[in-house]
Amino acid sequence: MFETDALRLLVTVAETGSFTHAAIRLNYTQSAVSRRIATLEQQAGGPLFERLPRGVRLNPAGRALHRHAVEVLDRLARAERELAVLHAGYGGLLHVGAFATANISLLPAALRALQDATPDVDVIAVEGPTGTLMRRLADGALDLAVVSDYPYGLPSADGVTTTVLCEDELFVALPRGHRLATGKAVDLRELRDEAWLQSAYGDRPTMLADACARAGFTPRKIIRIAEWAGKFGYAAAGLGVALVPSLASWAVPDELVLCRLTDPALRRTLHIALPAAPLPAALQLRDLLRDAAD
Repeated sequence: MFETDALRLLVTVAETGSFTHAAIRLNYTQSAVSRRIATLEQQAGGPLFERLPRGVRLNPAGRALHRHAVEVLDRLARAERELAVLHAGYGGLLHVGAFATANISLLPAALRALQDATPDVDVIAVEGPTGTLMRRLADGALDLAVVSDYPYGLPSADGVTTTVLCEDELFVALPRGHRLATGKAVDLRELRDEAWLQSAYGDRPTMLADACARAGFTPRKIIRIAEWAGKFGYAAAGLGVALVPSLASWAVPDELVLCRLTDPALRRTLHIALPAAPLPAALQLRDLLRDAAD
């Protein structure tokens, strides 16, 4: 309803108590100030100033609009400052996404380095599967995401570019009392009779299904567990075994042993995903993620 220039003029007239002084401060003509105030009063539904013998002052309606005008102009000024530092890479909000195991140590290490280097950047972190993170990047809801090709492969999204961050080896988690929990590399065929703890299987190709096919068998049972805490709990209880990426090794409980697998293809690739025009702070975080991965 009200233009910001008109609100700024209202505030200036109130501060100076004069159309003439407001015109001088804003580099307007006095007639231009009178016309714009008249238009503002028409939009407001009535007079905003009392005309005095020497100058003007706000009437009750003017004081009410003035209160809101000051608040609006202050918020716009703060938004302008925030956007300026954001685009310069010195501060502002940075929306970052990552899948679950990247949030165990990789992303926190990079975010700590970012906080130390650029403390005015305020990070909002979200967790989700790779497909969801890619869609949020395409929608403009994220500024950077750490994604992977596990378990379904790396999806694409309009306007999103990805670069390889690192490779992450997949181990098998076994209870300490398991016959194969000896520290030696395990051939997947030795696990043909095990139940597998897996969040996704059967609806589309997965890395586990492909690896089992190469080993010449199909898992006898799939227990669908999505969260890592649940997978670790089931595995520790001897109810199944699970593929665990090396990124998650820090969070594996003592009741489990991580064993390497002899299939060299059992590894996933991590990627950094960015929109077409990334923010400077996102590029800085990208470099810090590479340092953390190294």
